[in-house]
Amino acid sequence: MKRTITHLADGRELIYFDRRDDADRSAVDRRPLDPRPVASELRYDPLTEEWIAIAGHRQTRTFMPPADECPLCPSTGTRASEIPAHDYDVVVFENRFPSFSGNFGTYRDVGGLSEVRPGAGRCEVVCFTSDHSSSFSRLSDAQVELVMEAWADRTAELSAIEGVEQVFVFENRGEEIGITLTHPHGQIYAYPYVTPRTRQQLAAAQRRPGLFADVLAAERAGERVVAANDLWTAFVPAAARWPYEVHLYPHRQVPDLAALTSAERAAFAPLYTSVLRALDGIFGVAMPYISAWHQAPVRHLRELGHLHLELFSIRRAPGKLKYLAGSESAMGAFINDVLPEEAARLLRSQVDH
Repeated sequence: MKRTITHLADGRELIYFDRRDDADRSAVDRRPLDPRPVASELRYDPLTEEWIAIAGHRQTRTFMPPADECPLCPSTGTRASEIPAHDYDVVVFENRFPSFSGNFGTYRDVGGLSEVRPGAGRCEVVCFTSDHSSSFSRLSDAQVELVMEAWADRTAELSAIEGVEQVFVFENRGEEIGITLTHPHGQIYAYPYVTPRTRQQLAAAQRRPGLFADVLAAERAGERVVAANDLWTAFVPAAARWPYEVHLYPHRQVPDLAALTSAERAAFAPLYTSVLRALDGIFGVAMPYISAWHQAPVRHLRELGHLHLELFSIRRAPGKLKYLAGSESAMGAFINDVLPEEAARLLRSQVDH
């Protein structure tokens, strides 16, 4: 793999990940870009003990441009995009409209018992392929491994930034999910705090040592396994919140993507893409989904973490979506309309179908 670091016209970092050592990455971004926005502000909610990012500058971010104006496609002789090169394998760059960054502004006391601090951290975009019409499920195994190299690289680099407490790698796919760009891509958030979901999981693991391994062992022995190989298992959790939800665990407990071996990365690729294709096969349409890597925090209770991916779709039936209504949105109390065992059966029937 060849890794090339360059910068966009406004100073943001851009990194090419290439299979070929002779890839030319000398193209320069000559766009007249506006100055980078200041970081969001974090406001503390004393009732839930959570930090909320207030990022008003994100209201102006690009929203569903036509394919010939996509900012994630390679640049051409007549149109400059976020990627100056005329082709690429995998690209990572700093988000132009970040929720967290190191570009601090002035922050005032807002009262209401809420502490305020800068939204320190970093947000990056990961372009999985230069092919605008493709999807993660259609990537070759070699391309998935290159994406994983990029994920691992960025996890290690972002974890080393002062003040970063957790690195979150994820993909949003589908208009129903709320995407703003259709080009196959994901994102990485480097948070200045440990997220509520992770704190909750780690608290449970503190109370029951070996919890993640116990969950994996129990599911591997049960009826909700969707697909598996020697190094990974994909299963529908017993208490799935979403109509179609699959968790993928490496059999070896590791804290994050950077800790995976080359063999584990290679084994993940065909298993994951087969699960994505199975999702699409259930109703014969492209399923909207969120794919979220759960990594151990950088410092807090890191030894308890067990890297795993949680993949879920909001589609519950043809033409019907699972909306977060009163119980879920207001109380955080989920109600799932699809029996997890039935979801697992349907997904198994579509794997490599």
